[in-house]
Amino acid sequence: MNGDMTRQNRPTDTAAVLGAIQQAGEAVLGLTHGLAEVELLASGTKRGEVARQLGLLATALRHLPRDAMRSMPEIDWAGWRGMASSLDQLGGLARDEALWFGAHSLVPATLSTLQQYRATRPELFNYWN
Repeated sequence: MNGDMTRQNRPTDTAAVLGAIQQAGEAVLGLTHGLAEVELLASGTKRGEVARQLGLLATALRHLPRDAMRSMPEIDWAGWRGMASSLDQLGGLARDEALWFGAHSLVPATLSTLQQYRATRPELFNYWN
């Protein structure tokens, strides 16, 4: 490996972060499968865990190396930043809307996009590059 490469630019770091994104996204999908918005918001335990997993996912996305982020323009980077900010800073209805948007729009779209990248850019997901 190139000695000039910073830690944040190593392929193994990108693969690890993408793995964390995948895990958190799958956790959100599992927790919300078959739930209507009102059911999710009424369940304190599931609601809290979905919010936690969305936070982990948003944090992982922020920690992707810039080169990896630039190579994946189809991911809704602005949507993730806005959703994470809303979960962190807002309460009430606005926070609920951000939680639902993250769980039912951002997560499925992001995981679908990552699946496409896994097929077309496997080097991003490979720990042993």
